[in-house]
Amino acid sequence: MDRMIPPLETLAEQFGRLPGIGRKTAQRLAYHVVSLPAGEAKTFAQAIVSAQEAVRRCAVCCDLTDQELCAVCRSTGRDGATLCVVEDPRDVAAIERTHEYRGLYHVLHGVISPLNGVGPEALTVKELLARLRDSAAVREVIMATNPTVEGEATAMYLSRLLKPLGLTVSRLAYGVPVGADLEYADEVTLARALEGRRAL
Repeated sequence: MDRMIPPLETLAEQFGRLPGIGRKTAQRLAYHVVSLPAGEAKTFAQAIVSAQEAVRRCAVCCDLTDQELCAVCRSTGRDGATLCVVEDPRDVAAIERTHEYRGLYHVLHGVISPLNGVGPEALTVKELLARLRDSAAVREVIMATNPTVEGEATAMYLSRLLKPLGLTVSRLAYGVPVGADLEYADEVTLARALEGRRAL
Protein backbone atom coordinates (compact mmCIF):
# COMPACT_ATOMS: atom_id res chain seq x y z
CA MET A 1 0.00 0.00 0.00
CA ASP A 2 1.34 3.40 -1.04
CA ARG A 3 3.87 5.05 1.31
CA MET A 4 2.53 3.49 4.49
CA ILE A 5 4.73 2.56 7.40
CA PRO A 6 4.99 -1.23 7.85
CA PRO A 7 2.69 -1.65 10.92
CA LEU A 8 -0.01 0.44 9.26
CA GLU A 9 0.43 -1.41 5.99
CA THR A 10 0.08 -4.77 7.77
CA LEU A 11 -3.12 -3.59 9.47
CA ALA A 12 -4.52 -2.33 6.13
CA GLU A 13 -3.66 -5.68 4.51
CA GLN A 14 -5.64 -7.49 7.23
CA PHE A 15 -8.65 -5.23 6.69
CA GLY A 16 -8.29 -5.82 2.95
CA ARG A 17 -8.78 -9.55 3.50
CA LEU A 18 -12.33 -8.93 4.75
CA PRO A 19 -15.14 -9.48 2.22
CA GLY A 20 -16.25 -6.35 0.42
CA ILE A 21 -13.30 -4.26 1.62
CA GLY A 22 -11.21 -2.75 -1.17
CA ARG A 23 -7.72 -1.24 -0.94
CA LYS A 24 -8.81 2.34 -0.21
CA THR A 25 -11.38 1.31 2.39
CA ALA A 26 -8.78 -0.92 4.05
CA GLN A 27 -6.42 2.04 4.26
CA ARG A 28 -9.13 4.29 5.75
CA LEU A 29 -9.98 1.65 8.36
CA ALA A 30 -6.32 1.19 9.27
CA TYR A 31 -5.80 4.95 9.70
CA HIS A 32 -8.99 5.16 11.76
CA VAL A 33 -7.99 2.32 14.10
CA VAL A 34 -4.52 3.73 14.80
CA SER A 35 -6.06 7.14 15.55
CA LEU A 36 -8.33 5.66 18.25
CA PRO A 37 -7.47 6.31 21.89
CA ALA A 38 -5.51 3.37 23.32
CA GLY A 39 -8.45 2.17 25.44
CA GLU A 40 -10.85 2.11 22.48
CA ALA A 41 -8.31 0.31 20.28
CA LYS A 42 -7.83 -2.35 22.96
CA THR A 43 -11.61 -2.74 23.37
CA PHE A 44 -11.95 -3.15 19.60
CA ALA A 45 -9.19 -5.76 19.46
CA GLN A 46 -10.60 -7.59 22.50
CA ALA A 47 -14.07 -7.70 20.90
CA ILE A 48 -12.59 -9.52 17.90
CA VAL A 49 -10.72 -12.01 20.10
CA SER A 50 -13.73 -12.55 22.38
CA ALA A 51 -16.09 -13.17 19.47
CA GLN A 52 -13.62 -15.58 17.88
CA GLU A 53 -13.34 -17.54 21.14
CA ALA A 54 -17.02 -17.46 22.19
CA VAL A 55 -18.92 -17.99 18.94
CA ARG A 56 -19.35 -21.57 17.76
CA ARG A 57 -21.73 -23.69 15.74
CA CYS A 58 -24.99 -24.88 17.25
CA ALA A 59 -24.80 -28.61 17.97
CA VAL A 60 -28.08 -29.17 16.11
CA CYS A 61 -28.51 -26.71 13.22
CA CYS A 62 -24.93 -25.44 12.77
CA ASP A 63 -26.00 -21.78 13.05
CA LEU A 64 -23.71 -19.51 15.06
CA THR A 65 -24.27 -19.24 18.79
CA ASP A 66 -22.41 -18.61 22.03
CA GLN A 67 -24.10 -21.58 23.72
CA GLU A 68 -24.44 -25.31 23.01
CA LEU A 69 -27.73 -24.68 21.17
CA CYS A 70 -28.85 -21.54 19.33
CA ALA A 71 -31.99 -19.62 20.34
CA VAL A 72 -34.10 -21.25 17.59
CA CYS A 73 -33.11 -24.79 18.57
CA ARG A 74 -33.71 -24.00 22.26
CA SER A 75 -37.17 -22.59 21.56
CA THR A 76 -40.16 -24.83 22.30
CA GLY A 77 -42.51 -22.73 20.17
CA ARG A 78 -41.01 -23.53 16.76
CA ASP A 79 -42.66 -25.77 14.16
CA GLY A 80 -40.55 -28.93 14.13
CA ALA A 81 -42.23 -30.21 10.95
CA THR A 82 -40.41 -27.76 8.64
CA LEU A 83 -36.69 -27.32 8.22
CA CYS A 84 -35.23 -24.47 6.17
CA VAL A 85 -31.77 -25.13 4.68
CA VAL A 86 -29.68 -21.99 4.15
CA GLU A 87 -26.15 -21.27 2.98
CA ASP A 88 -25.00 -18.89 5.66
CA PRO A 89 -25.87 -17.76 9.22
CA ARG A 90 -26.77 -14.34 7.79
CA ASP A 91 -29.57 -16.03 5.83
CA VAL A 92 -31.15 -17.21 9.09
CA ALA A 93 -31.14 -13.61 10.34
CA ALA A 94 -32.71 -12.39 7.08
CA ILE A 95 -35.54 -14.95 7.23
CA GLU A 96 -36.14 -14.30 10.93
CA ARG A 97 -36.58 -10.57 10.19
CA THR A 98 -39.69 -11.42 8.12
CA HIS A 99 -41.45 -12.85 11.22
CA GLU A 100 -43.23 -15.24 8.82
CA TYR A 101 -41.29 -18.49 9.22
CA ARG A 102 -41.73 -20.43 12.46
CA GLY A 103 -39.86 -23.64 11.59
CA LEU A 104 -36.30 -24.80 12.21
CA TYR A 105 -33.09 -24.19 10.25
CA HIS A 106 -29.97 -25.95 9.04
CA VAL A 107 -26.95 -23.88 7.99
CA LEU A 108 -24.67 -25.39 5.31
CA HIS A 109 -21.83 -22.84 5.70
CA GLY A 110 -21.36 -22.57 1.96
CA VAL A 111 -22.44 -24.13 -1.32
CA ILE A 112 -21.08 -26.83 -3.59
CA SER A 113 -18.65 -25.15 -6.00
CA PRO A 114 -16.36 -27.54 -7.92
CA LEU A 115 -14.54 -24.62 -9.56
CA ASN A 116 -13.52 -23.39 -6.11
CA GLY A 117 -12.76 -26.88 -4.84
CA VAL A 118 -15.79 -26.99 -2.51
CA GLY A 119 -17.54 -30.33 -2.42
CA PRO A 120 -20.39 -31.62 -0.22
CA GLU A 121 -17.87 -32.84 2.37
CA ALA A 122 -16.85 -29.21 3.06
CA LEU A 123 -20.44 -28.34 4.02
CA THR A 124 -22.62 -29.59 6.90
CA VAL A 125 -24.40 -32.14 4.67
CA LYS A 126 -23.50 -35.09 6.92
CA GLU A 127 -24.97 -33.29 9.92
CA LEU A 128 -28.15 -32.52 7.96
CA LEU A 129 -28.63 -36.14 6.90
CA ALA A 130 -27.96 -37.45 10.41
CA ARG A 131 -30.41 -34.94 11.84
CA LEU A 132 -33.17 -35.91 9.41
CA ARG A 133 -32.62 -39.64 9.92
CA ASP A 134 -32.88 -39.18 13.70
CA SER A 135 -36.00 -36.98 13.56
CA ALA A 136 -39.46 -38.27 12.82
CA ALA A 137 -40.93 -34.77 13.23
CA VAL A 138 -39.54 -33.11 10.07
CA ARG A 139 -41.88 -33.54 7.10
CA GLU A 140 -40.81 -30.70 4.78
CA VAL A 141 -37.36 -29.36 3.92
CA ILE A 142 -37.28 -25.92 2.31
CA MET A 143 -34.23 -25.25 0.15
CA ALA A 144 -33.37 -21.58 0.69
CA THR A 145 -29.99 -21.43 -1.01
CA ASN A 146 -29.29 -18.35 -3.12
CA PRO A 147 -30.46 -18.28 -6.76
CA THR A 148 -26.93 -18.66 -8.12
CA VAL A 149 -25.51 -21.52 -10.18
CA GLU A 150 -23.83 -22.91 -7.04
CA GLY A 151 -26.94 -22.38 -4.91
CA GLU A 152 -29.14 -24.16 -7.45
CA ALA A 153 -26.67 -27.04 -7.79
CA THR A 154 -26.51 -27.42 -4.01
CA ALA A 155 -30.31 -27.42 -3.73
CA MET A 156 -30.63 -30.06 -6.45
CA TYR A 157 -27.91 -32.23 -4.89
CA LEU A 158 -29.59 -32.11 -1.47
CA SER A 159 -33.02 -32.70 -2.97
CA ARG A 160 -31.80 -35.95 -4.54
CA LEU A 161 -30.38 -37.04 -1.17
CA LEU A 162 -33.49 -36.15 0.82
CA LYS A 163 -36.36 -37.39 -1.35
CA PRO A 164 -35.63 -41.09 -0.63
CA LEU A 165 -36.19 -40.26 3.06
CA GLY A 166 -39.88 -39.65 2.27
CA LEU A 167 -39.67 -35.90 2.87
CA THR A 168 -41.33 -33.12 0.91
CA VAL A 169 -38.56 -30.97 -0.53
CA SER A 170 -39.54 -27.47 -1.67
CA ARG A 171 -37.66 -24.47 -3.04
CA LEU A 172 -38.09 -20.79 -2.26
CA ALA A 173 -40.02 -18.94 -4.97
CA TYR A 174 -38.09 -16.27 -6.83
CA GLY A 175 -39.48 -13.40 -8.80
CA VAL A 176 -39.93 -9.70 -9.24
CA PRO A 177 -39.21 -7.69 -6.07
CA VAL A 178 -42.06 -5.68 -4.57
CA GLY A 179 -42.01 -2.13 -5.91
CA ALA A 180 -39.92 -3.01 -8.98
CA ASP A 181 -40.84 -2.29 -12.61
CA LEU A 182 -41.09 -5.29 -14.96
CA GLU A 183 -39.13 -3.49 -17.68
CA TYR A 184 -36.03 -3.46 -15.44
CA ALA A 185 -36.19 -7.13 -14.41
CA ASP A 186 -33.76 -9.49 -16.12
CA GLU A 187 -34.95 -12.48 -18.15
CA VAL A 188 -34.07 -15.08 -15.50
CA THR A 189 -35.96 -13.19 -12.78
CA LEU A 190 -39.03 -12.84 -15.01
CA ALA A 191 -38.89 -16.52 -15.99
CA ARG A 192 -38.73 -17.50 -12.29
CA ALA A 193 -41.62 -15.18 -11.50
CA LEU A 194 -43.74 -16.81 -14.21
CA GLU A 195 -42.83 -20.32 -13.01
CA GLY A 196 -43.68 -19.41 -9.40
CA ARG A 197 -47.00 -17.74 -10.20
CA ARG A 198 -50.00 -18.55 -8.00
CA ALA A 199 -53.75 -18.15 -8.16
CA LEU A 200 -55.33 -14.97 -6.80
